[in-house]
Amino acid sequence: MRTMAIRLRYEGTNYHGWQIQKDQSTVAEEVERALSRLAGAPVKVVGCGRTDAGVHAERYCASFRWDATIPAERLPLAMNALLPRDIAVMDAMDAPEDFNAILSCQKKEYTYRIYNTRLRDPFWEKRAWFYPQPLDEELMARGARAFVGTHDFKAVRSVGTETRTTIRTIYDFEVERQGPMISLRVSADGFLYNQVRAMTGTLVYCSLGKLIPEEIPALLERGDRCLTGPTAPPQGLYMTRIWYPEPVGSFMQRD
Repeated sequence: MRTMAIRLRYEGTNYHGWQIQKDQSTVAEEVERALSRLAGAPVKVVGCGRTDAGVHAERYCASFRWDATIPAERLPLAMNALLPRDIAVMDAMDAPEDFNAILSCQKKEYTYRIYNTRLRDPFWEKRAWFYPQPLDEELMARGARAFVGTHDFKAVRSVGTETRTTIRTIYDFEVERQGPMISLRVSADGFLYNQVRAMTGTLVYCSLGKLIPEEIPALLERGDRCLTGPTAPPQGLYMTRIWYPEPVGSFMQRD
């Protein structure tokens, strides 16, 4: 039985996230369907994390075990012939036997993109948050730095979701503007449901003067979701990087 790792990209507009759901089309469902056709038997995949409906991935890892003899270097072409055009396998490898895309993950990076200009661009309609009111990226960067570190992030997660702990460690949180596009890039050991989108909304509030960036640590201490910013829409969010031990670590960073 071989353990495989695949590196994917997908445009998530047409999917209800990664995770298989009973009555909704998902990315994992399409990947499993393609693999099962190639194997001639059901194949179950493990993804490196759940992405929400409408969220995209520029770099995503999934793992699975199967008995098929298709060489790893031929697997991307074979799968892409069966996958929808908004999902593509970019690379594949035979991974260590104990590799698991979610359990072996060391940290993840998401990038949120805000198209900040008065005139909307239809090419970014489903791939960025169109925000016509001027935003101050310097104020947003000050707020982003306040999130860095190990904290209880209960104040920036979806109310009503259950998890064993709401404590996470954010390693980096950078805000950069290139023309009308503001990119918020954040890496952590893990993320709560809607955490990146809620932090994005909070940074927008900082830019608008509704919150002071230096207030963020106190808001995290209070843990009240009602005191932080709104949840940004899903179309601006991308998974952009994942870290693993070797040899999968190098595989995931290949172009």
